[in-house]
Amino acid sequence: MTEVRTNPDADRELKARHRALWAQGNYAAVAAQIIPALGRVLVDATDITAGQKVLDVAAGTGNAAIPAAERGATVTASDLTPELLDIGRQLARDRGVSLDWDVADAEHLPYDTGAFDVVVSCVGVMFAPHHRETADELLRVCAPGGTVGLINWTPEGFIGQMFATMKPYAPPPPPGAQPPPLWGREQHVTSLFGDRVTDLQAERRRLQVDHFESSRDFLDYFKTNYGPTIGVYKSLAASPDRAAALDAELIALAERFGSGAGGRSMDWEYLLVTARRS
Repeated sequence: MTEVRTNPDADRELKARHRALWAQGNYAAVAAQIIPALGRVLVDATDITAGQKVLDVAAGTGNAAIPAAERGATVTASDLTPELLDIGRQLARDRGVSLDWDVADAEHLPYDTGAFDVVVSCVGVMFAPHHRETADELLRVCAPGGTVGLINWTPEGFIGQMFATMKPYAPPPPPGAQPPPLWGREQHVTSLFGDRVTDLQAERRRLQVDHFESSRDFLDYFKTNYGPTIGVYKSLAASPDRAAALDAELIALAERFGSGAGGRSMDWEYLLVTARRS
């Protein structure tokens, strides 16, 4: 898919909308209660060790950044949404680790070329609208021979299908914005990185989610806590019939991906990518 670049003013407006999207609700709860294991999976996969300089891009509240710092690495966590970084700072203090927290756009990172030994993102950069620019920045700030590691939801997995379900009910995306779950396809990531990396490994894995008592419980939780879901329902405020239809579709989706009474246990598929900077 060819990206159509927006003008600078439109791009600033788009990024402001993204900041507001992720600031609403309670993404910190999602990170802590639903997907906390993913950060450590990524830290393990990239073999982060003491003394390395590590950048977590679109870090949110630090799901990968804090475990990396606990290993003794020198860590910078960057994100477009300052409200998430504020929560991350407190979480890091509570766990007794120190790292830097920077407000930064994944498509325009404010760091020197080759500044980091390891660059990671845990279900983060996939939501930046322009994939090529994001990939270029991830690789630019990684030192030659350094490691890039990503975890992204796949299009076929539960979260990818949730976005596909919400799409007909959501406002149209701005020109040039690409679907986040594309980052969950090995071919897409390979095309973005090209010959700028070696030893690229991509593995589909599943996260078992047992947090919800029922499919309805999942829906209520995401309508309360998850920014993109909240945003879609806000756009349907004047259309209660369409909101009810989306309710039914998301409950059916959760039941399709769930097992046990009421679909209480779900497997969420993600793509784990590691590569070496050429």
